[in-house]
Amino acid sequence: MATYVTFRDRAAYRELGKVFGLPKAEIDALVKDPTAVVGGDYTKYIVRYAPLLEDFPNYLSVHAGGILISELPLYHYTALLLPPKGYPLCQWDMYVAEDIGFAKWDVLSQRGLGHIKDAVDLVRENRQISVDIHRVQEFVKDPKIRRQLLRHETMGCFYIESPAMRQLIWKLQCADYPTLVAASSIIRPGVASSGMMAEFIRRHHNPSDYVAVHPLMQQIMADTYGVMIYQEDVLKVAHFFAGLDLAEADVLRRGMSGKSRSKKEFERIQAKFFANCRERGYPDAIAGEVWRQIASFAGYSFSKAHSASFAVESYQSLYLKTYFPLEFMTGVLNNFGGFYRTEFYVHEARRSGALIEAPDLHQSQYRARIEGNTIWLGFILIKGLEKNVVQELVKQRSIQPFESLEDFTRRVPAGLEQVILLIRTGVFRSLGRSKKELLWHAHALVNSFVQHEAVPEIFELEEMTWQLPPLWQDETEDRYDELELLGFPLRSPFELLPDAVDGVTARTLSEHAGRIVVITGYLLTAKAIRTKTGQRMVFGYFLDREGEYFDTTHFPQSLEKYPYRGGGMYRMEGKVVVDFGCPSLEVRTMVKLPFKPDPRGGGSGLFLN
Repeated sequence: MATYVTFRDRAAYRELGKVFGLPKAEIDALVKDPTAVVGGDYTKYIVRYAPLLEDFPNYLSVHAGGILISELPLYHYTALLLPPKGYPLCQWDMYVAEDIGFAKWDVLSQRGLGHIKDAVDLVRENRQISVDIHRVQEFVKDPKIRRQLLRHETMGCFYIESPAMRQLIWKLQCADYPTLVAASSIIRPGVASSGMMAEFIRRHHNPSDYVAVHPLMQQIMADTYGVMIYQEDVLKVAHFFAGLDLAEADVLRRGMSGKSRSKKEFERIQAKFFANCRERGYPDAIAGEVWRQIASFAGYSFSKAHSASFAVESYQSLYLKTYFPLEFMTGVLNNFGGFYRTEFYVHEARRSGALIEAPDLHQSQYRARIEGNTIWLGFILIKGLEKNVVQELVKQRSIQPFESLEDFTRRVPAGLEQVILLIRTGVFRSLGRSKKELLWHAHALVNSFVQHEAVPEIFELEEMTWQLPPLWQDETEDRYDELELLGFPLRSPFELLPDAVDGVTARTLSEHAGRIVVITGYLLTAKAIRTKTGQRMVFGYFLDREGEYFDTTHFPQSLEKYPYRGGGMYRMEGKVVVDFGCPSLEVRTMVKLPFKPDPRGGGSGLFLN
């Protein structure tokens, strides 16, 4: 089944850049930074027209798990596409398929299950401990897991690792299963944007000090303080408060959750909702407020069973992160993370006590491997490295360890480009020679073309030797090699700054509530949203110089003057705001800091993701 992908900021900039004939490099720069001075006069038109394209269809994509069930092959009913993934794709989305009368079946997968399964296997291999991951009733009572949740130490844990979710857990002081179930639902966009998430937090902390919009709302939803947070709540309010029958209430629920497109039927139900409210004597203001709360479910919302099952998996992740953090983070890495980039899961593993090692000739596998407290990163992280080279490397070393670079080039069919990738990533460091020595030797030993299989030699030749002068090596070069080939430095990115940074740290933010402070942060992720007036604002998430996390808010006025300019390091000044114990920085000014230049030349040191 297909899904219609619509234009958003980046896609709109990219397509309009093509329309105006901009080169790819300039389009890339504009996508990363809409204020970039590229494209001459065309830039202002691209920035002006991009918002007009939002929500218009862009292209067809494969639905996350939607499968159509048909008595005849689908080409009897619609044209089919064959996208790169290789699965035939119809030209309908779920709404059209349902309107026509097809049965749909969602077969969904998510990485959280892979994290858990792999972590359990790794615990068995690394610690010889068998874990029963289904003891969830014990997990929810475990005081160590409660503390882990209270401290919002949830990176890598299914569904509760995003900055917004960690903030919500912090604000709710979440320490039990029922609260986590509720949090899993109120984090959804509709509930959050309507203000009902903030209201739920207030009522959670003061359960006896609030007035529900109507006494019946409190009676219907006593366990959530009279706040609608689940899809069932829409059914109950529509039925018991507004007098709709359950079939009509379900039409309302489906319409609000984005699962129905029968506008005429929906409008009939809406009219009946208000008519029934008038018959029951509700003031228009109360009926309007209840309808507004129902309307907050437009887009996405969860049923309680959905939230409850998600919370079970969250607790399984929490258990593993609490008791076996290194194996758990290795499992996360081997399933290609979750909400964040690999770089930050590596950082989180280091925070948890792991010694992180770059891919190594004799220790690493294709995926990450853990031994004791050491995590050896996998060859899969090296950009451009071919899988067949890795497979042959692992096969040959199982027969006999490699003694030298020449020994490696004899036994593994790898062209010069592949060998250079391995050298620059530090894979051969156990051979006792510097990267620069190895690079000299590689050019003498290896042909630039790729050999498809190692050719056995009739006679064993003596290893060639050279007398090279001392070759100067700077650690900054290693960091730039890591940035280029792994995508991130294996040491703190703050070591790449030319000067030490000052200012406050994430740990001390709460102590400066209401004050203007300066802090330097390395960008993890940024989420852009539109305000009610259509202006762009951003929520940022950063690492400080101590390796701790902090949140930022960039309102439209500040963002216009001080925009994000891609990934990297930023020095920010702003006001510290503490909301229910959770600190964040309302940024007033923001400047991107350059890294040290690469000693080999060819770059200003301003690293962009």
